[in-house]
Amino acid sequence: MGAPKTNALRRALAAVHGAFFAVGLFSLFINLAALIVPLYMMQIYDRVLTSQSRETLIALTGLAFALLVVVMFVEIARSRVLVRVGDQLDETLGRQLFSTAVEERAASEKAAASQPLRDLETMRTFMTGSGVLALFDAPWTPIYLAIIYLFHPWLGAVATFGGLIILALAIASEVAIRNPLREAGSSTRWSNELIDIFARSSQAIRVMGMVGRLENLWHSHRRDGVAWQALASDRLGVLQALAKSVRLALQVAILAVGAWLVMEGATTAGIMIAASIVMGRALAPVEAAMGQWRGFVNARAAHRRLREVLEGIGPHDERMALPPPRGRLELDNVGLRASNGGAPLLSGITFLIEAGEALGVIGPSGAGKSSLARLLVGISAPTLGSVRLDGVEISSWPKEELGPYLGYLPQEIELLGGTIAQNICRFGAADPSAIVEAAKLAGAHDMILRLPHGYETVIEEGGRNISGGQLQRLGLARAFFGDTRLVVLDEPNSNLDGDGEAALRSALSTLKARRRTVIVITHKPALLATADKLIALSEGRILHCGPARSVIAEMAARAGDKRSNGPIPPLATRRSKPNHVESGNAEVQLT
Repeated sequence: MGAPKTNALRRALAAVHGAFFAVGLFSLFINLAALIVPLYMMQIYDRVLTSQSRETLIALTGLAFALLVVVMFVEIARSRVLVRVGDQLDETLGRQLFSTAVEERAASEKAAASQPLRDLETMRTFMTGSGVLALFDAPWTPIYLAIIYLFHPWLGAVATFGGLIILALAIASEVAIRNPLREAGSSTRWSNELIDIFARSSQAIRVMGMVGRLENLWHSHRRDGVAWQALASDRLGVLQALAKSVRLALQVAILAVGAWLVMEGATTAGIMIAASIVMGRALAPVEAAMGQWRGFVNARAAHRRLREVLEGIGPHDERMALPPPRGRLELDNVGLRASNGGAPLLSGITFLIEAGEALGVIGPSGAGKSSLARLLVGISAPTLGSVRLDGVEISSWPKEELGPYLGYLPQEIELLGGTIAQNICRFGAADPSAIVEAAKLAGAHDMILRLPHGYETVIEEGGRNISGGQLQRLGLARAFFGDTRLVVLDEPNSNLDGDGEAALRSALSTLKARRRTVIVITHKPALLATADKLIALSEGRILHCGPARSVIAEMAARAGDKRSNGPIPPLATRRSKPNHVESGNAEVQLT
């Protein structure tokens, strides 16, 4: 049995606990050194001025300067350690969060896929700033107050009373701004998501005159976020101003009490000044925490979201690499539900494709064809049953290991910013001849050569500088690139002209001759000529499945019966068993 999985964020923070321990030691020295100035002042007032000893003044001043120089270097070291902690967290979690964001975007098409990376940046910024230093300095407040008590109980009482007031104001800050900041964050994230959504559909939005209405929708969310942010800032500003006034009033109070005690002969002027300085140092972390409270609240919310995103992700286990797949694909009673818990997208899907076979998938819109395609390449994991490639659950096969052997063309093709060559070879190091071979197989080579810079032509964002047909051919070339063993094409000819379709049919024949497993989802029967097996889907279930000729003949016969004999029960109500296909009165086993 493997080690139990712990939260990846917790492991990352545990890995830097040594650095936090070092920061704690540096904070110990820095806070002890904070007593240098008040003790120096006390000695000046109580010894140097009374004894008129210039030698004592020079010695005390030299010692104070030396210690302050050491404190400066310790402060620099503490800050550098925290910066390195932030860098290490970013290095440890950045790639993992990027992969998680891509997986979530692919599996659920969430628009806020970049939110975890923004949350990591929020945490890193807080941990390398003054906010976290206030947390390290705050435990010293009771120690400073105890030192003031040693000076005189009345001075300690004044400082303690003031500390309690400022602590109460800090707690009030947390209560006052917690909900406004949460609402502001929610509204801001939603407005950012809308921008991402609008950007992906900008052309249709402009053409149909939706810009103004959608701008109003965005502005509404944006305005709500700004309003909540303003409310939080107003409340925090009032409390910070009150805390500053209280601190200044406390300085006056402790000097007044100290002066009274000096006149009574109960203490000295040096102790009075030292107590005032130490009290300021004691209250500084609490006041600083109030100033950084917004950052702390945001960092805490980011930490909570990151913990949820990374929950249950175990450490990367070194595992034996599996051999390249041959292409045998088996689905056993597969079911898939939408993430919102709605009606099943797929139900009872069972079939087997041997390595090197070609499968065609047909069905009306909404039948579940694209959902099936996503299952076949491991983008989605089935909620029931299993999808196995060469006996291995495909959704659990490491993507970096399996990816080079998979070719996938989704309905919505998106190329990345980069050259055509980079997109075809999937942004990896590749032999140019392999890139050209994939382009030729997709019928895209001549088209690419006609572009201004050939294979070095840069794809603009959203593919604005290429047509839909060119985009589809380049997507096919990317799917065909390399030593692919399983190729899944979802509506691969939706934007192709006659020449493009002819090239695609030729490519499918070539892949079959190379013993590659090919799955083609299409509405056009012309692409099914090379199919060994055929599946007809309706409402997420298999209506027909078996040898392509048998399924086509049966569907044609049903259509003929319907034309000659009048209405017959629709196909959706005459489903055969998932792992059989009807042929006359007999049933033919799929495999």
